[in-house]
Amino acid sequence: MTDTIEIATHARIDDIPAAEWDSCACPEAADGSRPRDPFTTHRFLKALEDSRSVGAGSGWQPRHMTARAGNTLLGVAPMYVKSHSQGEYIFDHNWAHAWERAGGRYYPKLQMAVPFTPATGRRFLTAPGHEADGMAALIQGAVQIATDNSVSSLHVTFCTEAEALAGAQMGLLPRASQQFHWDNDGYASFDDFLNVLSSRKRKNIRKERAEAQGFGGQIVQLTGDQIEPQHWDAFWKFYQDTGSRKWGTPYLTRKFFDLIQDRMRNDVLLVLALRDGRAIAGALNFIGRDTLYGRYWGCIEHHACLHFELCYYQAIDYAIAHGLTRVEAGAQGEHKLARGYLPVVTHSLHWIGDPGFRGAVADFLRAEKAAIDQDIEILTSYGPFRRHKQEEQE
Repeated sequence: MTDTIEIATHARIDDIPAAEWDSCACPEAADGSRPRDPFTTHRFLKALEDSRSVGAGSGWQPRHMTARAGNTLLGVAPMYVKSHSQGEYIFDHNWAHAWERAGGRYYPKLQMAVPFTPATGRRFLTAPGHEADGMAALIQGAVQIATDNSVSSLHVTFCTEAEALAGAQMGLLPRASQQFHWDNDGYASFDDFLNVLSSRKRKNIRKERAEAQGFGGQIVQLTGDQIEPQHWDAFWKFYQDTGSRKWGTPYLTRKFFDLIQDRMRNDVLLVLALRDGRAIAGALNFIGRDTLYGRYWGCIEHHACLHFELCYYQAIDYAIAHGLTRVEAGAQGEHKLARGYLPVVTHSLHWIGDPGFRGAVADFLRAEKAAIDQDIEILTSYGPFRRHKQEEQE
């Protein structure tokens, strides 16, 4: 390629035409079908901005990137200037504390990510046919932006394994983390899935499901036009309760859920527990082309095992019924192991400006990866599957 590559940043996703962005983020959806990753679509990122969930006062200032060679768009990337480390789920608080104790200034930093969304997906959204040169341009451009603006660091979180490998070859520091995912091994029904579990785990899940479903009401799965305004009103209460307990302040505004209903309702699965017609608990999922992404849960009444039912078992039911290959149940949670969700490695990339600090972080990441690998091996061995199933997956 002989054209000069131009890197630009944009303070609003609206500064980049939706058709251009999505031609890189979800080219597979050009025919109107479902995107592989709902979170990097123009409409999802725009909902975050239009609802003021990100932007002024949030600590997430959009600086989305584009890379062009002449009139050819090579790629785009969701990027933000961060003034804190909240809402990322790849934790670097200790790095910030160490750098500031040494007299440095860790914030602001650059974050290439989908805010508040610990779901693996492409972060270097390259145009078809420009995968290699587009990714190289976006990485080099982001590092140059970080250098020119004297920020401490650049972080690419929940990227794909292929991106992690390519980024490491270009000098970024790879980091391994851990989540729990459920894989659909061609199951025809939930009972089909249960049949590959050990007897004890199978009985425990059946007991939990029976106990949860005996809470005194009904459980419904809603998507598209089935979701009505009162359902979002109820879920907003659930989300506020969970957010205030986990994060102190909920990340998303009420308007975000209205915009999602308007723009993405067919990409949403809302699971609600209703008692006397009133929603008392719920779980919000987003639907990708082959993956169901569990995002938020909340309740106003406590009932035994209802959390497991709405978040994990109902998600498995939906994935099997709709031929999805995976359920990603969000960040953390070893309690997911007994419910059929096995540990997997998730990936991120990091650039640290100061050479000495970069060396210290690199040493930490090598030790951390060894510990993560060991944890995954041990946890997998305690998984719920019958032994021959475990051996096949290993």
